[in-house]
Formats: sequence, structure tokens, C-alpha cells
Amino acid sequence: MPTTALLLIDFQNDYYSTYTGAKWPLFGTEAAASNAAILLAEFRKQGLPVIHVRHEFPSNEAPFFLPKSAGAKIHNSVTAIEGEAVILKHQINSFRDTELQTILTDLNVDKLVIVGAMSHMCIDAVTRAAVDLGYECNVAHDACATLDLEFNGEIIPAKQVHYAFMAALSFGYCNVDNTEKLLDLVH
Repeated sequence: MPTTALLLIDFQNDYYSTYTGAKWPLFGTEAAASNAAILLAEFRKQGLPVIHVRHEFPSNEAPFFLPKSAGAKIHNSVTAIEGEAVILKHQINSFRDTELQTILTDLNVDKLVIVGAMSHMCIDAVTRAAVDLGYECNVAHDACATLDLEFNGEIIPAKQVHYAFMAALSFGYCNVDNTEKLLDLVH
């Protein structure tokens, strides 16, 4: 029977402004993780698949998520428990050079609820790739975080970056909704 899985992307210590020594704190990671934890609790309660993805750069030359560092570990607010898959990736797209698609196939997953960071990078990439692979995707916009960006000398505030990417995903790729509404998918 096809099923829905929760995909938690890069909720790692380096992204949390409240984590001592965070190398790349995002705007609103704690609030996003709080909403992700609500979804996580419901998926666990319903016995539905949960997959955690964490990023490590391949060398210590990276600005964050250094190999085997504390900053690259999944934050304790949404940490994996026994039986939940944890995928290590080295690319922006969680499907690239990982076992993610194999795990989803083995679990007979056809729908995903996606949460995590960064909205404009790994969330965007995994969502588009998943849709292209045939998965029905749902992004919990209030369980995702990003940061200010700079382009051509202009600073784009994190809130606008986030909204622009959520608008683009909802325009042509997937359902983008809040945590409360996406809880209905697992009831």
C-alpha cells in the first residue's frame, strides 16, 4: 500500500542561532524545527516512515557542516530514533549520490512531506527532484528556514527569499502549506 513519508532535511546544529558555535545560523531555524517536531511526532505516532537527511561537506575547507563535526550533527530537537533512516549527503540535492530513492522505493512511499533547510537550496532541490521522480510532494513552509542573500549588491531578506522559493514551488511543483494543514495528510 502506498504511503506518505516525512523527509527532514539538514536540521543540523550549524543552522541554529541558539547552538553555541553555530557556523551558519539561519533566520528562524528554531521556529521551523518546532513545527517540524510536531509533524515528526505525528508521523511517529501513526507509524509512518521518517527519513532524516544531513549534509557534510567533503573537506574541512567548508564554511559549515565540516566532516564529523558537532555542527554537522542533527539537532536534538528533531533527532532520529532507532528505526529511522539517516542519510548522509554531500550535495545540495538529497537524491544525488545517496540511497534516498532506494529507501523510498523499499518503503513503498509515493507522497512526501518535506521540512528543513535551506528553503532556497536543499528544500528547493529535493522537492523538484522528488516531483521529477514521480513523488507527490508537500512542503511545510513554516517548518523550513533560510537566510538573507546578496545578489548584485542588494541584500534580499530571509523572509523574502523564503517566500519567493515557497511561491515558486507552489506555483508549479507541489503543495505548499502550513504544518497544521499538512497534519491532515497523516490522520
